[in-house]
Amino acid sequence: MTISLTVNGTAFEVQAAPETPLLWVLRDELGLTGTKFGCGVAACGACTVHVDGVALRSCQLPVGDVAGDVTTIEGLGAQGLAPLQEAWIRHQVAQCGYCQSGQIMQAADLLAAVPDPTDAEIDDAMGGNLCRCGSYSAIRAAIHDAARMMREGGAG
Repeated sequence: MTISLTVNGTAFEVQAAPETPLLWVLRDELGLTGTKFGCGVAACGACTVHVDGVALRSCQLPVGDVAGDVTTIEGLGAQGLAPLQEAWIRHQVAQCGYCQSGQIMQAADLLAAVPDPTDAEIDDAMGGNLCRCGSYSAIRAAIHDAARMMREGGAG
């Protein structure tokens, strides 16, 4: 079946069964491998993408149900590094790095809704994104830093 999608601002037509998880269409059909497979049950957050600006787990989202523009980690910084990506680098958040694209996408969703989050708001929003390396304090610091950068209207 032909399914039409807009991903990172580009229109695509893919051949996929409607029940195919969006994750596999992104990775296998479109070559956007920044979105990772973690658990397959939407419990770890490694596969987080945005659909119309809302963070969703792509491993459990059937491509046939996608009704809106999809943004992946590749699209977040399409015009250069996004403030979150800059902050991630500055705070040396990534250790193994596997979960980080999902972490960043979840954090972008948080900052779109709460431009100056408290530690508790960050912990609540990020609680469904797991990091096996335990870089949670660096993630929180990077989110605060990115929020400041965004409020001040610029980069690092």
